[in-house]
Amino acid sequence: MTNSLSIQKTDCGSIAHWNRRTLLKAAGVSGLCWLTPVAEMLARAAEKSPRGAPAKSVILLWLQGGPSQLETFDPHPGKYIAAGTKAIKTKLPGVLLAEGMEQTAEALDSAALVRSVVSREGDHERATYNVKTGYRPDPTLVHPSIGAVICHQLPVGMTEIPRHVSILPGTWPGRGGYLGDQYDAFKTFDPQGPIPDVQERVSKERFLERRKALQVVEQAFARGRLKGMEEHKTLQSTTIGQALKMMDSSQLKAFDVREESQSIRDQFGDTPFGRSCLAAVRLVEVGVRCVEVELSGWDSHANNHDIHKSQVKTLDPALAALLRTLKERGLFEQTLVLCGGEFGRTPKVNPAGGRDHWPHGFSVLLAGGGIRSGVVIGETDPDGGELKHPEEYELEKGKGIQVANLHATVLHALGIDASKELETPVGRPMALSKGTVIPSLLST
Repeated sequence: MTNSLSIQKTDCGSIAHWNRRTLLKAAGVSGLCWLTPVAEMLARAAEKSPRGAPAKSVILLWLQGGPSQLETFDPHPGKYIAAGTKAIKTKLPGVLLAEGMEQTAEALDSAALVRSVVSREGDHERATYNVKTGYRPDPTLVHPSIGAVICHQLPVGMTEIPRHVSILPGTWPGRGGYLGDQYDAFKTFDPQGPIPDVQERVSKERFLERRKALQVVEQAFARGRLKGMEEHKTLQSTTIGQALKMMDSSQLKAFDVREESQSIRDQFGDTPFGRSCLAAVRLVEVGVRCVEVELSGWDSHANNHDIHKSQVKTLDPALAALLRTLKERGLFEQTLVLCGGEFGRTPKVNPAGGRDHWPHGFSVLLAGGGIRSGVVIGETDPDGGELKHPEEYELEKGKGIQVANLHATVLHALGIDASKELETPVGRPMALSKGTVIPSLLST
């Protein structure tokens, strides 16, 4: 990885998805007849190699409500758009973060900042849909969120618990969309509490008796040869079977942050969000593909500065500790971290001391697997203007980065061809992403 600051202008260009390592890996797992034993060994080595191998999981720190870029990742101290917000230096020369993000500032050389994200959605629900799926809302189709796509496209592995998890979910957690409800995020809450719906509500003995009784009913139902029996059998063998397997799995302990030392827990902060970020690390360790952790409360139409000062106190230690802990446990190169919300906040402060919705230039932090370190792309217009929304990918002053391009880049870092088309249930071909990979964000 490159650790020096890099603010570049890069031509779009295409990136070949099928590089040598990806080809060997795909051939190895598919068992193609022409694959020689030597090539098979190389493919297995590529599967295990952390250097240059695709990321395996995503942790999405979702800042619901629309955080102000000016009070977080893109301050402009001394400018009228700052409205008094102060800034601090970071590990990257010349790059500032808002005051209050001191721990993140120390870790910024391990991350990349895109400060020029643009979208056409200024409503919370529509913008959340847009950023989580890479598509604008469509009345004829529900698109899958990034977590659902990852779970659909990457191998199941040995994970016995849900591979798509949403902790502290709000109104719009990640959904499976046209991929099916089985790819919806499994919703859970503060890790210091119990996991919902995984404990028997009766004694173990009575629960086993109920399972036996269910089998008797199922056998009688099967003899009836009723319409839809095949679909019912599939439900029994997959959904219910997986649920029972999960209830008995030792991997459920990954949710329990109480197994960590007090010193580790203190680093993340004694908050539901901090504990959830620590749980996200533990879940990635057991093979969960996507963990979404929500920190709500960023909707600052009034008292913007006070709201952000409070929110940043929760975000800063948790984000910095997440990056640090992933490195310490050897998970950083295989885990891609995203941190952002549905849009930013207006350069102008309103009469109530708040900032309103602003999809015309906001910030997203990326770090970890496949992402280049020390990269900063774009900035909020210091004069408060709207960044241009390009129809195609362009990286130049005054132009923004489309949400779809971030999706394409994340999928590419995970070894997934973003242009791959799937069929919806009605036979409609739909690409995983309509965006274009951003080369300057990639570590290789």
